[in-house]
Amino acid sequence: MNVISKDERNSLKESSRIIIKVGSRVIVDKTGHPDIVKVERLVKQIAQIHKQGKEVILVTSGAIAAGVEALGLKNRPKILPELQMAAAVGQTRLMTLYERLFSKEGCIAAQVLLTHGDLRKRARHLNARNTILRLLDHNIIPIINENDVVSVDEIRFGDNDQLASLTAILIESNLLLLLTTINGLQRVVGDSSSRISFLDAITKETLTMASGKGSDFSLGGMASKLQAAQMAADLGIKVVIADGNEKNVIPAIISGEDIGTLIISSKKSNLSKINRRKRWIAFFHRTSGVITVDSGAEKAVAKQNYSLLPIGICEVEGNFVKGSLVKIKNQNGKTIAKGLVSFSSDEIRRIQGKKSVEIKNILGHDNYDEVIHRDNLIVLNG
Repeated sequence: MNVISKDERNSLKESSRIIIKVGSRVIVDKTGHPDIVKVERLVKQIAQIHKQGKEVILVTSGAIAAGVEALGLKNRPKILPELQMAAAVGQTRLMTLYERLFSKEGCIAAQVLLTHGDLRKRARHLNARNTILRLLDHNIIPIINENDVVSVDEIRFGDNDQLASLTAILIESNLLLLLTTINGLQRVVGDSSSRISFLDAITKETLTMASGKGSDFSLGGMASKLQAAQMAADLGIKVVIADGNEKNVIPAIISGEDIGTLIISSKKSNLSKINRRKRWIAFFHRTSGVITVDSGAEKAVAKQNYSLLPIGICEVEGNFVKGSLVKIKNQNGKTIAKGLVSFSSDEIRRIQGKKSVEIKNILGHDNYDEVIHRDNLIVLNG
């Protein structure tokens, strides 16, 4: 944690493509019902910076809360089908409210519903990116939410902090605002707390300072926001966590005022240099297993940009199919890379430690010489 300079805050003025994520608690009242006054205040701020020529994408929570209100339920449902029902009812109501309020400001809004599966599949990933960029080209404000109506544990993002960060990566935003109900990360000493204005890294110590796990109408907490921020910051995207209920908070942040916690990573990450396809591999897949490699393979993969060959593999953990994303660890247990495998876990176990020329005799085919080709491999260390 370093002392922030005015230049770093002032640099936010140059942000041209901004993701604004609002949590449920920013736009609902004390009973958990959408608060039209709060939503209108948010919309006016977004419209203000949009009219200044900024490209703005809103990632919003609140569909389930809106559905709970419309259905007359006392509490947020617990089981998946009832959550999906509430989302189906609430999504139209939430979007209708946004559309009406943005229209009053002379802005056109468009709804984009996503699941993790949409961004994991390459063709759908590109379609989502192209659609959002085309909306921005036409001066339209995309309003993005997770498609809770169809999302299940295997495909859901988990919370909209992660969705916002992935959206920022997807369309190469240069600023991500995570608006919550607290003015940034707080340092607690005894009975008092103070705001941390600036972070240049998110460490284990930082995460231990995070508290709160959301509420009945929201999933995320400060830890979730820091983890989402870390993904974006590692790619050079600036992140601000701030209180969405603070007066005129969005224009104030963008004008360089010292509000919330600004996160600009000082770490020189390999990830900031990789192309879009490798970003897709690194961020939009979930790992299905682990491959442990010997020191020779570690050097070849991490230092020499070579593919991973079967001869360097010591151990395979998990059960996965061809095309899955796996972690590559060294013999000390450190994750050095991730990659998409050319063989299933069962096949890799059969050929581990063997030379590539032996693959055909062992498996009956030799479609690939590499377990992970270097084009499908992301180095994480160094």
